[in-house]
Amino acid sequence: MRICVVGLVSLSTICLFSGLAFGQTKRSKSDADIGAIGHRNIAQGPNFYTPDKEKELGNRLALETEKSYRFIADPSITAFVEQVAQNVQRNSDKHIPITIKLIDTEEVKAFTLPGGHQYITRGLLVVIESEGELASALARGIAHTALRSGTKIATKVQMTQLSTIPVTTSGKGSAPNIGIPLVELKGRREAELDADYFGVQYLFKSGYDTQCFLDFVARIGDANKTVSETFSEYPPLAQRLQYLQTEIAKILPRRDRAVISTKEFQEFKNHLQAVKPESAVTQNPGKVN
Repeated sequence: MRICVVGLVSLSTICLFSGLAFGQTKRSKSDADIGAIGHRNIAQGPNFYTPDKEKELGNRLALETEKSYRFIADPSITAFVEQVAQNVQRNSDKHIPITIKLIDTEEVKAFTLPGGHQYITRGLLVVIESEGELASALARGIAHTALRSGTKIATKVQMTQLSTIPVTTSGKGSAPNIGIPLVELKGRREAELDADYFGVQYLFKSGYDTQCFLDFVARIGDANKTVSETFSEYPPLAQRLQYLQTEIAKILPRRDRAVISTKEFQEFKNHLQAVKPESAVTQNPGKVN
């Protein structure tokens, strides 16, 4: 990310520039109530997008995104992922249907667009080691949909843009607003922590061992390690794991039996590795988060 520090200054910009500090969101009683899953609204906060507008936006973004990739079409692979996803969806706060597509690329990545569009790459499916880890990846995406993360971040950016006060300019021409990208960055980091918080609840409610969630985050949670921590869209990995461990101990009851993996997952993994991958389309891939 390139930032040019000239021209426009706002109060929010000044606050954000002081280290991009962020912490755990203050949680309500219902947020921590496992029994309330599916009967609560966790998408609190300002949002300029109605649910219908969010669906329209998500559909447009999905159409553009899907022009850039080739997808896995093998029915046994897609059916198993869908089976696990359906179980997690039934034990979540999602308010709209989830659509999951598998991108045929070796890149290790998962992302969710507004409107319930979730994408997982072959590369990610290859590196995960249990059904519980697959369910964890799906649970985080479903949590982003339930939280309406994308449109809430967009709303924060727009609100910041409206509140920005021109103070001075340096040099010729108008200067870029550094506050908007910093607001978005902070919002994305907080959204990732929220997806962890609710995602691990969905995993627990779906019958899986919560250690799988920790293992998944530890395995790929530092995906942006090539990016300076200051500008990474993800909170530091150690911080994420610490928050998760604290939350699991605080809100999730102990139990003796929980699913880590299954014979069906191993069959799925063996088949996935045996199927020759197609080359991903590289024209205009775009960056989607």
